[in-house]
Amino acid sequence: MFQLIRNWLDRRIIKRSTITPAQWAEAFANLPLLGGLTRAERQRLQELAILFLHHKVFEGAHGLVVSQAMALIIALQACLPVLKLGLDGYDGWRAVIVYPAGFAPQRVVTDEYGVEHFVQSSLAGESWLRGPLVLAWDESERAGIIDGHNLVIHEFAHKLDMQNGVANGYPPLHADMDSSAWVEAFSAGFADIQHKCSHGKAVGIDCYAATSPAECFAVLSEVFFEKPAVLQRHYAAIYEQMRLYYRQDPLLRLSRL
Repeated sequence: MFQLIRNWLDRRIIKRSTITPAQWAEAFANLPLLGGLTRAERQRLQELAILFLHHKVFEGAHGLVVSQAMALIIALQACLPVLKLGLDGYDGWRAVIVYPAGFAPQRVVTDEYGVEHFVQSSLAGESWLRGPLVLAWDESERAGIIDGHNLVIHEFAHKLDMQNGVANGYPPLHADMDSSAWVEAFSAGFADIQHKCSHGKAVGIDCYAATSPAECFAVLSEVFFEKPAVLQRHYAAIYEQMRLYYRQDPLLRLSRL
């Protein structure tokens, strides 16, 4: 009964959307990454984006005013990973904070001797467990150009990873997936990426993937959707696990371009 009511409410929200065909066309034109979607997939992505915009709050930082066009660019990219999964993976938090460009938060870090230090580092995005998701607009705006890097997908992959706790590269898998196959594929891939990056032999995958299993999952999610042939060529087992997890085959989609 609850699901029936939820579906009815979702259809009502979608029907009342004020996004015009011209606005949709402009957003898709700015995101080459979405090329190759079938008509049904494009329609589903639009519906998810409408629901995402309805349930999330966009807040501009440092004086930035987030327009509907900007929010739509972010929402469409955020919803691509959950195109076949639905928005449940993004439950439990509400705010998307958008900075004009990279930001440098200052935090207190306690070292091994109990001494507190103020640390400030430059970031383009950040995902908080049960908290907001933060993006730099200059990176988000040009994220969907199919260059293998996508800040929006990266940060939302962290949110999917956090469904079962702190991000660790092991999101909740579907019932028909083999957890041992996931662990084997990602463990071997992570070790190989670390080895290649430490020896200057990167294979077109950002070496930020070598910093932790969580970043490995997020970076490889970017590559999965943006440059799937690179991931499939070098880490076929990881590509297969991501294909099963996201329930999508970007190789097939991008081949339609």
